[in-house]
Amino acid sequence: MTDLLSGNAVIGQSGGPTAVINQSLVGTVEGLRTAPRAGQFVKKILGMRHGVRGLTKSDLVDLTQTQQDKLERIAATPSAALGSTRDKPDAEYCQRILDACRKNDIRYFFYIGGNDSSDTCRIVQEIAAQSNYDMRCFHIPKTVDNDLRENDHCPGYPSAARFVAMAFMADALDNAALPGIKVNVVMGRHAGFLTAAAALARQSPRSTNVGVTADRTHPHERESPQLIYLPEVPFDIDRFIIDVESVYSKIGRCQIALSEGIKNKDGKEIGPTLMKHVQRDAHGNVQLSGSGALGDALADLIREKLTPAGGKPPRVRADTFGYIQRCWPDASPIDSREARAAGGHAAKLALSGGGQRSGSITIKRTGSGSKGQPYASDFGCVALAAVAAKTRTMPSEFIGPDANVASAFIDYAAPLVGQLPHFERL
Repeated sequence: MTDLLSGNAVIGQSGGPTAVINQSLVGTVEGLRTAPRAGQFVKKILGMRHGVRGLTKSDLVDLTQTQQDKLERIAATPSAALGSTRDKPDAEYCQRILDACRKNDIRYFFYIGGNDSSDTCRIVQEIAAQSNYDMRCFHIPKTVDNDLRENDHCPGYPSAARFVAMAFMADALDNAALPGIKVNVVMGRHAGFLTAAAALARQSPRSTNVGVTADRTHPHERESPQLIYLPEVPFDIDRFIIDVESVYSKIGRCQIALSEGIKNKDGKEIGPTLMKHVQRDAHGNVQLSGSGALGDALADLIREKLTPAGGKPPRVRADTFGYIQRCWPDASPIDSREARAAGGHAAKLALSGGGQRSGSITIKRTGSGSKGQPYASDFGCVALAAVAAKTRTMPSEFIGPDANVASAFIDYAAPLVGQLPHFERL
């Protein structure tokens, strides 16, 4: 324990909020309080208001003496209690971050977020080392996109996937009551994990098991959603119309799950080409979830292509789930537990007194949770560079043919989301 630093700790939340990001915040605070001899080294526990932006402006909240009952309420509250940011620090910004760390005697730096946030943590750690300022820097994973490398899954994803599954379940009943064609656009720029979660909505009329029709060859034989389009698979508009018409002509309705990040065969995102006003965040990403242009354009195209000459157009509707799927207050129990434990693990490593001075916390599955095996997971830590600014996509074994997902994805995702309701049918 002789190489531990004496000073303050700071915690920030960055990127898109989730249903469980506050669990990670509270887990980190608890870990900093309860680690052996932590009180001898961690003088104050500070929270950054709106991430590193608040740190550079000295907009900090003292969490050191926050009562446990309040922490419990914060942990169970969705969205980022400290506020978030999408600022992308350049060299000058990073220098201001380091200056703020010096000013506030910060020796333990924790940043909760996705791949851009892990990159910020990496940059902070590197500039601190270059300046001979000794500081522990740990990234705590968070993203509904589930696209961090080195992880089985990411805190925030199971809860968002639960929302997607339940939304599709209810929407399928709506579409069956008033039959038509329904297009639902789901978050996911490069990774299709969240869109694929729509397959969890499928239920057998005689079983409470989900995903039992994942591998059906013919789309019209599947339960809703009949069609699932992922960003990992090139999107062909002509093929899309054929798929929709095939299902609609057979069963008189069709529910579609479609990723906001679908791309053509050349890898170009289709959504931005349909937007009148393109907005970008500080990292240069087009803000796809802020527009319903993709769903509306595809709905118009379906009406145009499927309306018989002189006949009545089919009933077509589109919804873009957008930000609502991120922070829905019905978190997956596993997600809540793991998000909190991830924060605690980061604090434990930072105060272990060993050689671990920085890193990104990872979640590894140790029990599959499928085929009769109980679900279990454990936590690790990898170099920040292994995660920072890198994107994980759906592995090929999770992707099925003919606008579908494979049963391997159902086995992977179903244990994470928690028990889903079963709806009876006549």
